[in-house]
Amino acid sequence: MSIGKDKSKAFAIRIVNLYRFLTAEQKEFVLSKQLLRAGTSIGANLAEAECAVSKNEFSAKIYISLKECAETMYWLELLHETNFLTDAQFTSIYQDCTELRRILTATTKTLSRG
Repeated sequence: MSIGKDKSKAFAIRIVNLYRFLTAEQKEFVLSKQLLRAGTSIGANLAEAECAVSKNEFSAKIYISLKECAETMYWLELLHETNFLTDAQFTSIYQDCTELRRILTATTKTLSRG
């Protein structure tokens, strides 16, 4: 899970910086706040999973991270389609989110087999 944890933390940093940009430069406060919450929650739930007291709790935190990742993708798409993000800005961060989603999906599949 180290790869996912490292990538989710780097992604959270990008999300925080994007939030700063959206609020300061674009004066967008509603969608960006949702993006901040969901995008940083991915890594927070992975961190909680490390201290899970049972396999069920561990699995639940991983699934929550996956759901938060899917929600983050939604907010990114919405910000792009409403012209708060340029094509280049969107593509860059969306690719990172997609990679995280692949990692989390693979992890949940592994957990469901075990």
